[in-house]
Amino acid sequence: MANGVFHTRYGIKINLTHEDLGHPERPGLLEEITQPVGQRARDLLQCLRDYEGGQCQCALADKTPWMFIRRQRQGGTVAWVAAHLPLTHVATPRESEKHKAMKERIARTASRHGLQVQTEARSADGKVITDVLVTGAGGRVGWEAQYSPISASTVRRRSANARALNIAPLWVTEDETSALIDRAPWARVDDVPWQRIASPLTMMIRGGVRHLQIWKCTPTSERPCPDTGHACGRWHSGWYLPALCIPQERATSLDELIVTSADGEHLAVRARNRQDPRRVSYLWAMASDVHKWHEITGENTNPPDSGPHHDDEAVTYTEQKLDSSCRYGEEFHGTGDPRPRRETASATGLHTFDHAPDNPHRQPSRPIQLRLTPHERRVVADQLGCPPWEVGPCILCAAPIHRYGTRSPLTCPACRATSAYP
Repeated sequence: MANGVFHTRYGIKINLTHEDLGHPERPGLLEEITQPVGQRARDLLQCLRDYEGGQCQCALADKTPWMFIRRQRQGGTVAWVAAHLPLTHVATPRESEKHKAMKERIARTASRHGLQVQTEARSADGKVITDVLVTGAGGRVGWEAQYSPISASTVRRRSANARALNIAPLWVTEDETSALIDRAPWARVDDVPWQRIASPLTMMIRGGVRHLQIWKCTPTSERPCPDTGHACGRWHSGWYLPALCIPQERATSLDELIVTSADGEHLAVRARNRQDPRRVSYLWAMASDVHKWHEITGENTNPPDSGPHHDDEAVTYTEQKLDSSCRYGEEFHGTGDPRPRRETASATGLHTFDHAPDNPHRQPSRPIQLRLTPHERRVVADQLGCPPWEVGPCILCAAPIHRYGTRSPLTCPACRATSAYP
């Protein structure tokens, strides 16, 4: 990636390694050059090598010398870098097949449950296109099946555009490093072939759905105190993954979330990080949990439609010498650090308070059970190679498994890999 560009309108060279970009007299320059390409002239920024009359590798490859600015992780820090336009990711056949299968599954499930469905739904002005728009008693949910890389700014922009049309965005991905995680309401499923996505077999939500946990911090508490590490005598609440709940909750399936999000049984939550209030996380939760959370914390879950976003790492300015060489062809070979996992298993939105809430103790709200039609049970049994009456739920995530045969396991392979259950 290049560390500088030429501004064709001002006729200046910009050094991205300096906080003032080498032009302290232009305080709004960074905001101008980092805005989306669709909102500014495409030829605003030019490759320095091409501007100086050298051999721009991009131009030699029959591309344009125009550039855009993005963040990139380099050696543990984040920096501004310049890359050639057009920066487009052409979906691979594998990604395209998965994307199509996921859209078809969402539409099929919603239709089967009597919900209104539109695929490739386009807004009146044509600016917003939703993969699958599902409408139910709780409102409109815009599902986006994301199997190819996407930038955080694109996720934010498209989500804000959807909310402006009274559509709740819901992004589904298989990638735990995806930039969409915690940039908008999301859900993560397993990385499986497109044939598995298209099948009637259950797909579990592995991330993005949590449950509210409330407990009194005493010496006998099953959870440590998140504030002091020892019993403080106060009350705590937080959002936890199903397997970390006490008592344990069952996981939510993809098909279930398709229905419950449209019916209003699951709601999107925007929770702040207790260590850094500028950072937020998005999650889906049962409506009863969300209402209780509102009573306890007084938090507002409505995400901002505009304004600065603080959940990205701060940019580090190294004040290097301006480099005029063209690095086209080197821009996507992963010279930076590997992408870190964006989702974590820790509690989100932890809150501490002094007075006991109403009815803080409860039984699991989602008991483990298997809901299959006779036809679905026969299809699953055929997939598993067992009689239909031996199909049962995984005790941790409720996915259908060969549960009741000789030496059959209690859990599915995915849960066995991450738990102590047989």
